[in-house]
Amino acid sequence: MNANPILLQKKYARIVKRFADAEGIFLDEALDFFYHSEVYQLMREGVSDMHCMSDAYLTDDLKTEYAGKGKTAV
Repeated sequence: MNANPILLQKKYARIVKRFADAEGIFLDEALDFFYHSEVYQLMREGVSDMHCMSDAYLTDDLKTEYAGKGKTAV
């Protein structure tokens, strides 16, 4: 299923903001990590309708991926 591109961009923005707040990092760092993440790739490709998951769920997935890459909150 393909999501509306405008709605998808808004969802990305919400997730990046939540992620930055949760990890205590700057928005530009959060955005850079997001656009290079597996979560973003899956959402963009519409795999398993990832874009239909809640913002909280996707943020948690992103945090897990961030921790798995050896990143830690400050």
